[in-house]
Amino acid sequence: MESKIYNLKGEVTSDKVTLSDDVFGITPNDHAIYLDVRLHLANRRQGTHKSKERSEISGSTRKLKKQKGTGGARAGSVKSGTRVGGGRIFGPRPRNYEFKLNTKVRRLARKSAFSYKVQNDALMVLEDLNYDLPRTKDFITLVSSLKLDNEKILLILGSKNDQVYLSARNLSKVKVVTADSVNTFDVLNAKKVVLSVSSIEKLETILN
Repeated sequence: MESKIYNLKGEVTSDKVTLSDDVFGITPNDHAIYLDVRLHLANRRQGTHKSKERSEISGSTRKLKKQKGTGGARAGSVKSGTRVGGGRIFGPRPRNYEFKLNTKVRRLARKSAFSYKVQNDALMVLEDLNYDLPRTKDFITLVSSLKLDNEKILLILGSKNDQVYLSARNLSKVKVVTADSVNTFDVLNAKKVVLSVSSIEKLETILN
């Protein structure tokens, strides 16, 4: 399929680019998307949650009352989880939430996400950005000229460009990534995906 190319003034140029149907035109697989997004969110969790159990609580170890004859249940420790100030019963422990997902499934998820964006007319192609210095004002002007004000944008570059990244860093609704680091969650989370011309070939190489 062919796509229009926008210049840095927000105007449609006479050039067009061909997007591979194998990456941007497949039938989306919702289950692959679900698995890849779940993996991404799981990897973001620190897993450092911890509560104290009865063996870790500070307190007396004396037996609270005699074993028999009180007419109540036996009570051997003030640190029991059934008492106020006692340890937590089956509380959270540090753990790793990561799980394994096959590379082919992750690749299918990203292709499905891009295909959804194409179907919903939420993907556009932009000329490559070459900033000598980071200037947020210029980047805001670019976003405005593309009529993407107040939209959540994912800008995908062909290679790392610190000047572009720094120009967009202070904009809460803009995220800049490279073609080799894009993930399914970011693609779906963005209202509009903007591809630089140089990123297309790299994405097609990685995802094919």
